[in-house]
Amino acid sequence: MSRTHRPDFEAFVRESEYQRTAVTRFADSYMFPYINQEDLLKPRALLLMLNARARNPPDAFAMADHEAAHLGYAVRALVAPYLNEYTIMFTARRSPDTYGELLSWDDHPEAFAWLTSGKGIHPGYGLHILEIQERVLKFLVDCCKLILHDIQPEAMISDEFSIQPEPPSLSENETGFSSLAVVASEAPYRPPASLDLKRLESLVASKLSAAEDHVWALREDPGYFADCVTDYQEHRQEMIPDSNGKPHPIFKPGRENVFWNRVISELIANAYLRLELWKEFRDQIANLRLLQTKYAQDISIEKDLPEEYLTALLKFQHYLNHATKGPIGQLKQGVVASPPLRRFFVREPPDDPQSARILVREKPGSGSDQTRQRLVWLFNAIWDDERRFLAGITVLVDELERLLQNDANARELTSLYIVDVISDLAVMVECIRHIRLYQPWAQTFESHMVGKEEGFKKDWAERTKGWVQFLAVADGTVLASLGNPSDKKFFYPVDKRRTRDNVEAMRRAEQNLDLFWSKVDEHMLAKKRSLDNTAVRQLLSQPRILQRTPEWVEPAKAPTAPSGDVHSLCKPLSELYLDLEQRTERTIDRSGASAPKSKGKTKGTAQTSDESGTPPAEPLERHRPNKQPVFVVDKRAQKVFSILFYTPSASSLPGEVTWTDFLHAMSSTGFTPEKLYGSVWQFNPTKLDVERSIQFHEPHPSGKIPFRTARRHGRRLNRAYGWHGGMFVLA
Repeated sequence: MSRTHRPDFEAFVRESEYQRTAVTRFADSYMFPYINQEDLLKPRALLLMLNARARNPPDAFAMADHEAAHLGYAVRALVAPYLNEYTIMFTARRSPDTYGELLSWDDHPEAFAWLTSGKGIHPGYGLHILEIQERVLKFLVDCCKLILHDIQPEAMISDEFSIQPEPPSLSENETGFSSLAVVASEAPYRPPASLDLKRLESLVASKLSAAEDHVWALREDPGYFADCVTDYQEHRQEMIPDSNGKPHPIFKPGRENVFWNRVISELIANAYLRLELWKEFRDQIANLRLLQTKYAQDISIEKDLPEEYLTALLKFQHYLNHATKGPIGQLKQGVVASPPLRRFFVREPPDDPQSARILVREKPGSGSDQTRQRLVWLFNAIWDDERRFLAGITVLVDELERLLQNDANARELTSLYIVDVISDLAVMVECIRHIRLYQPWAQTFESHMVGKEEGFKKDWAERTKGWVQFLAVADGTVLASLGNPSDKKFFYPVDKRRTRDNVEAMRRAEQNLDLFWSKVDEHMLAKKRSLDNTAVRQLLSQPRILQRTPEWVEPAKAPTAPSGDVHSLCKPLSELYLDLEQRTERTIDRSGASAPKSKGKTKGTAQTSDESGTPPAEPLERHRPNKQPVFVVDKRAQKVFSILFYTPSASSLPGEVTWTDFLHAMSSTGFTPEKLYGSVWQFNPTKLDVERSIQFHEPHPSGKIPFRTARRHGRRLNRAYGWHGGMFVLA
């Protein structure tokens, strides 16, 4: 038995193409990669497999077993025997006479159509399925005999031992928290799952919420904005010295603004595009859930999927395949330029100093560290079209996550920016995995795409037409000088004691950030770019409030309530878009059109955009949170929430929060943490009157959340659920 997880992938890496296609030494590894010691020696994997295979007929696994051998067929290590003009059938055949039945095209007119549609399968592949299942079932029966060694085999299947009810589901999670990586690793040992759209919607809705919070924080928090701009700067390939050790020509005096315009334009474009993509995916999954409910009585493995439901699934899959190109492109540019890996690469000096084309290669003599080589190989395979096709994007992302999870050196070589990109790609890949596991119908999706793909391509082009304008958001502007953080214009000492100097520095940084975004919005509108029907327009036109720092007041003179205009401390997310939205609404009202009906609040969203058609006069009243519950928590959790919702003062400094304490605090308020890919954790409400989940990044690599980040977490919780510091009392 193979020793390691995914032995087929290990074989793919170790053997040359000639060795694979001649006679591979790893045929078993390719045929059933889930039969390996590393996975099956975990306490529960074998039990899961025994339970699944014993309680479900073989046809439930036939297509999944075939799909598991995909890599072997793709790299030609496995070659199916050839038999023309026959089709072999598995699905919904549950007797010895019909299971794996070989049908001649001459005797059965439908047999050819069943083969081409994916309902049936080529006899050679069918023979492999039978071989796989024979060996797997013999292995499991032998395991049962060894486990029950004191019972005679004949007695096991007699009336003396009755069939027992199915036990509760087990999981390999050792931390007590759910893990997407564990779910993925257990999938081969469970029955092929039904399409869990509710779970996918939760994942994608949390990504959408995080994308909205990212756009919000870029506009509200000067420190966050400066950190993000610096991250994008540090991951551009212009930062790599050339083979002569010289910097890129773009850094010559007089050209710096060209570079900063590229950086800032990429930051804004990615923020807006992520918002659009996750909104689109959330809407599509919501529609799929409606269709799944609508056709619940018609969904049977013995029948084709209803056409409307099938088309929506294929469209979702098509959009996902296109969308993965975004994070893959970011990895291709950013990995080699990232600070932990940059020293191992050099840039070729450009023939034309004005050219934007950059060629990067590995630096000669950069050492043979196995972890780094493995990490870089995986990244290369993800962005290389041929290798990605052969290995499969789901396998590559799983292997990357496994390496980062198990190897501290790999984590140290992966920057936070790259981890964030991986997390986006991983959720898209998780959606793709769910669709591919939707057997037996997934086997037919390729044939169904034949008549629909052109329509989906046109649909994608039309849907994303308005998004293209985000790519040129900084063209022909002075945004470089307004957004360049290198001159400390965004210095934001929010983690320092409140003094006159610190407060004035914070107010200056906020004013500089407001000026930058007002110019971005002016530029977008001046170019007559249409943002109608975009998630960006929807977010920016909401009357949501950015918090701003009040003027300094000497502590001895400080009144009990803030003096002056309280509303001057609050600003709309975008004054231009809010004004445009309100003028549009007033125009609709004057035209006699009926005002839109007021919608109820979504559970778990304490602060939502006003949808009544007439903007209220008082922004603070409009965003006053609903009455919130009081959480009785222990001292450990209260300390966490006191930092997340810290009240600034001149006499105290906030501290850090350990990640384990943060997990404990969120769990104590009714959230169940679940580790996703990379450093992302999703917190799912279980005991609260809310439905939406929220995602946070585990700090990397220290394990402690600095106050700046903890403050942002607190503001995200406030925006999502209306939480504030007064809600948590000591038990």
